[in-house]
Amino acid sequence: MMGCQATPGQLFYDFCLDDHVPAEHLLRGIDRHLELDGVREQLKPFYSSTGRPSVDPELMMRMLIVGYAMGIRSERRLCEEVHLNLAYRWFYRLGLNGKVPDHSSFSKNRHGRFRQSDILRHMFETVVERCLAQGLVGAEGFAVDASLIAEDANKQCSVPGAEWEAKEDASRSVQEYLAVLDDAAFGAASPVTPKFISPFDPAAQWTGAHKGHAFFAYATNYLIDADHGVIVDVEATRAIRQAEVGASRTMLERTENRFGLRPDYVAADSAYGSADNLAWLVKKKIAPHIPVFDKSNRTDGTFSRSDFAWEAENARYICPAGNELKQFHRTYDTPRSGITAEGTRIYRASKKDCDVCDLKQCCCPKTPMRKVPRDLNEDARDVARAIAATPKYELSRHRRKKVEMLFAHLKRILRVARL
Repeated sequence: MMGCQATPGQLFYDFCLDDHVPAEHLLRGIDRHLELDGVREQLKPFYSSTGRPSVDPELMMRMLIVGYAMGIRSERRLCEEVHLNLAYRWFYRLGLNGKVPDHSSFSKNRHGRFRQSDILRHMFETVVERCLAQGLVGAEGFAVDASLIAEDANKQCSVPGAEWEAKEDASRSVQEYLAVLDDAAFGAASPVTPKFISPFDPAAQWTGAHKGHAFFAYATNYLIDADHGVIVDVEATRAIRQAEVGASRTMLERTENRFGLRPDYVAADSAYGSADNLAWLVKKKIAPHIPVFDKSNRTDGTFSRSDFAWEAENARYICPAGNELKQFHRTYDTPRSGITAEGTRIYRASKKDCDVCDLKQCCCPKTPMRKVPRDLNEDARDVARAIAATPKYELSRHRRKKVEMLFAHLKRILRVARL
């Protein structure tokens, strides 16, 4: 006969949460390796010694970990899920009757204690240390890249960059932007005034990097171990190339200071191939596995700079016809540096040599003599070009693509495609 479910009238229950969480559950695996003993000690200076007890900071850390692992982006929804999910309550050590903190507690702590104490970076670096201890991170090679995160700012409410000014009663986001105007990752990244600025979040950069409609965005920068794809550092910047290059240096220096790791090589795309960045890497004895950012190749059929041979011992170029190009063809009473405003040295051929040269139409048909500029950091660019011809460079180019998988995880799984 048909059964009918009825609410049991039992007065006492013998219920154990641990019995209802499967042995293979993801949170059991995380809990076995999770150590949050230092959280309270790290945050202790940011709590008052009097008053009512606060929400346990370890509980909030555990809730944030669940939000990350389960792809729950909303803190409001995360608090609601705890009421319904037994595994979450077991992981939080709440039991059946434990009180779940209000979602507003996360917002207050994010902009207060968590930011001031840098507790989230402390936890991140603790995870990296565990990976180091298990041999998952080495110093053979790192890869670096940046990805755009769209900002939830209405383009219709933006103002021209030249017309924007901060008001006295500015919002928190505006005040935070003003506080980092001299920061290399934000205000000081470029002297160029943005075309448009969002008055609600001026730190977001107006960009058309996706070759479509322009939008406001930030850039998230990853530094990863090229072997296992472990993120060893992360930095947020404006969505412009100068800030991303600066972030790569910041992450490399911070990784060296924090963990004592200096990679043998760094792999990146051509956005990081500027002469000064390559010189910085070579100076730190890090091999740049990076395509050289070079615009010297000509498309009009005449000789490019690469067709001229450089003689470092004589500080001169040799043209395809065998003639020399020197920086100075006479001696000056007052010595000259010969450095242009663009940071280059100009090497010139002799007009007498060019006038009688059979290759003049292929070299300088519209000028009396040929000039070849050489960047002050051209030696570092030559180092990068030489590395690009090795088999190790080809291998590092394939390993570098692991960072794209991590960006895909951030945007598709964790759903942090917008901020």
